[in-house]
Amino acid sequence: MNAESKLPKDRYINRELSWLEFNQRVLEHAEDPQQRLLERAKFLAITSSNLDEFFMVRVGGLKLQYAQNALIREPAGMTVSEQLAAISERGRRMVGEQYRIFRELLEPALSEAGIQRVHLADCNDRCRQAAESVFESEVHATLSPHALDADRPFPLLQGLQQHLCVRLESEDGDPDNPWQFAVIPLGRALGRIVSLPSERGYAFALLEDLVGHYVDRFFPGRHVVECVGFRLTRNADVRLRENNAPDLLVGMEEVLESRKESACIRIELQANASEATIAFLTETLNTTASDLFLVDGPLDLSFLFQLTGLEGFDDLKDPPWPAQSHPRIDPAETLFETISTGDLLLVHPYERFDPVVRMIEEAAVDPDVLAIKQVLYRTSRNSPVVNALMRAAERGKHVTAIVELKARFDEERNMEWAREMEHAGVQVIYGIKGLKTHAKICIIVRREAHGIVRYVHFGTGNYNEATARLYSDVSLLTCNEALGSDATQFFNTVTGASHPQPYHYLEAAPISLRNRLLAMIEAEINRKRQGQKAKITVKLNALVDTQLIDALYKASQAGVKVRLNIRGICCLRPGVKGLSESIEVVSIVDRYLEHARVVHFHHGGDDQVFISSADWMPRNLDRRVELLVPVLEADLRQRLIHTLDVYFRDNVRSWELRPNGRFTRRAPRKNRRAVQAQQRLYQEVVEAVREAEQKRLTAFETHTPQHD
Repeated sequence: MNAESKLPKDRYINRELSWLEFNQRVLEHAEDPQQRLLERAKFLAITSSNLDEFFMVRVGGLKLQYAQNALIREPAGMTVSEQLAAISERGRRMVGEQYRIFRELLEPALSEAGIQRVHLADCNDRCRQAAESVFESEVHATLSPHALDADRPFPLLQGLQQHLCVRLESEDGDPDNPWQFAVIPLGRALGRIVSLPSERGYAFALLEDLVGHYVDRFFPGRHVVECVGFRLTRNADVRLRENNAPDLLVGMEEVLESRKESACIRIELQANASEATIAFLTETLNTTASDLFLVDGPLDLSFLFQLTGLEGFDDLKDPPWPAQSHPRIDPAETLFETISTGDLLLVHPYERFDPVVRMIEEAAVDPDVLAIKQVLYRTSRNSPVVNALMRAAERGKHVTAIVELKARFDEERNMEWAREMEHAGVQVIYGIKGLKTHAKICIIVRREAHGIVRYVHFGTGNYNEATARLYSDVSLLTCNEALGSDATQFFNTVTGASHPQPYHYLEAAPISLRNRLLAMIEAEINRKRQGQKAKITVKLNALVDTQLIDALYKASQAGVKVRLNIRGICCLRPGVKGLSESIEVVSIVDRYLEHARVVHFHHGGDDQVFISSADWMPRNLDRRVELLVPVLEADLRQRLIHTLDVYFRDNVRSWELRPNGRFTRRAPRKNRRAVQAQQRLYQEVVEAVREAEQKRLTAFETHTPQHD
């Protein structure tokens, strides 16, 4: 056995703890005094909503594993019970930090800046009168308490919703049973933030505080001993058993209903709750002490998202970066005309997502377009893309949409769109049994003077124009004949449930994508052994797959330079002597969510650059339909290579992974210029637009006389 094949057993980082480290990086931005105040509030809100999903999905899944086999070990060597214990300990520390930042830093600073949360017990008469008016006119009429006793079973409470647990003195005076409990679900109908009059700035109360202040009015003639807020998290790792679901739509509806009734895996409870209330809730909800999180502050800090949208506080927010139009796109010509002159690469959100939407909208009304074929994983609530597909079908075009009903937390919206599209005449397909269709692709088949042309959009992000303003992604628009042929073959393989055939350029999971990546890594290793320059640069959301991690370790042992830009989970340990000394891992946390997947192999100087819908995780490579797409035009490859390089020069919003699994924040070295990658990339796009406009202004086109 050679040295390269001797890989230590502790070479992986646990994926759950790695994710918690990602959320910690976001949290530390909430504490950063260099950030504007409402941006810090936004980062704190993000950590709260992130933790909610983590507990629903990841902890929920581990709880199910624990019931089946608590001793099973994941690649880093931890059993299920060890993972749950480590998550509980790390999660509690994180929640403690969240609320320390909120209480000690953000809330006082917000109040000083004119955004004040009102405590009704000590506010002025004008504010109290306004609060009482809201309570009597809206809240008291809307909400209903639910008394709990032997004759009234505990109600089915919605996960992640605010509730109040009210402890009352027992009416019969039984010393063995001195308390009676009631629950007030606050629901979604009433807004969480209640605006109140203020002499300056903006004043508000939280709905749970308002209800708690007047809670005795729900129980006339009774003595309220205690009123505390609580919130429960239900297990969202409820999966469809597709073999037992002949109708996928009905099966997914059953999954959504099952989530509402799934087991409670976390209770968040206000820290001032009495032992009696704690015992009552944990026993009634069938939870243990390890599932209980006592919180010293408002439950669910995601309400801070709403504050970031307040008008009149622009100085507390980052200055806007308006998305730019690509210099090659001329509003006076169709996208088909533009793309026919060469492939178009868009880097979002610095460049507008509108051309992608516009291409589909133009196709819907273009008499020369014969067909549109598209995969929809996540879309917006009022999706212009879906509306364009329906419009195209109504005009007689052949429209096929693969709608992924199993897109977690978007299942209900996707089912609604699927029904609407079917009614409009779209051929709707629900993907492949046992797999999620996650590829981002749209094919437009157009009849032109010289024959049929396929215009294709490949992307790293979803067809959601709202998130395209917040997520960093890449779009490739092309009419390359070979790519179009591959795209059609890929799409027809999915819709026709046929055996995949080899492609000219594309690679698809779960068939060949992993093998292609492994082969490309091996090719870099071989070149290094032959004395050539060898380099691999990868940008992903997550790196979990052990085969690919081991291949990267092997590359490092051979001396290949490996640079990894991983937003979230990274199970690889960089910088370990004899294992990963030539591997560098960085993570960017900034105003936009890094979402693009881009891969670059030096390939002996003949750069190979790909964009992809897939992260390097077993779920993406084995259980999803994904695409790896080459960027064929040299100038577009160079742009992406440059973009990757900028990320590794970031020393303002960049974090570097250490061998122990912890990230440390980078800072500019002495006499070095500060580089903020996202800001630099935006400035470059703005400059490119300015230069293109300047060229147009200085390029004089003369009119020549026309002769009959």
